Amino acid sequence: MSSTRGSEAALTRYVGLDLAWGRTARTGVAVLDGSGRLVHSSSVRTDDEIDAVLDRHTSGRDVVVAVDAPLVVPNLTGRRLGEALVTRHFGRFHAGAHPSNRGRPHMDPLRAETLAQRHGWHVDPEIRPASGVSVAVEVYPHPAMVVLFGLPRVLPYKAKQGRSLQVRQAAWAQLLRHVEDVMGDTLGLGDDARWASIRAEIAGAERPAVLERLEDEVDAIVCAYLAWLWGTQRERMVVLGTVGEGYVVVPGLPESAS
Repeated sequence: MSSTRGSEAALTRYVGLDLAWGRTARTGVAVLDGSGRLVHSSSVRTDDEIDAVLDRHTSGRDVVVAVDAPLVVPNLTGRRLGEALVTRHFGRFHAGAHPSNRGRPHMDPLRAETLAQRHGWHVDPEIRPASGVSVAVEVYPHPAMVVLFGLPRVLPYKAKQGRSLQVRQAAWAQLLRHVEDVMGDTLGLGDDARWASIRAEIAGAERPAVLERLEDEVDAIVCAYLAWLWGTQRERMVVLGTVGEGYVVVPGLPESAS
């Protein structure tokens, strides 16, 4: 990398958003610096709170954003091409995608689309990050985890009817270990105080609400890592779909995929 390109990368920030579709549920936000180290993670609720985090940590810098929420939704009914392809490749891992369309009341306007427009992020995956060019792509942590962690199926860390706190905590322990093994050196998790606090809170959780409170934040950290991969290792990333029909970006396909 030339010194010019190196300075551009140093100025870039990588952002992960586990964005709530509605405007009252929690949204996870994570920010990495130009080298990929985690510099912020939290959960917020309002658009103003999201903007405040972005202003504090990315102001004056180019950003690469990975959003876990519908970002480009051209269809009025049914599902998008990207969702169909995610389900085709990852459904057997229990990581299929839920359909999204503008016929749903909370999807017109789209929260992610509005956020991208407000901040000037390009949402076409054909537009590469560059000096003066900030981009956002849609991601989905479950299939990403299948690929990055080599999982036979998604980890049962999320709330589901009949799923006990003990089962979820065991899955959380696996998830955190995988995150540390795969992303830890890049993100600098070994000496990150917030990550240590997340670990301790999950291990000591006595109520499901504790896990719910941290879920979006950890998912946002995974999204931020995907943003870093999109900005620095574009060749390994796969775009399922198109900007015209809806897409999701994943860090590769399962090994047995044709």
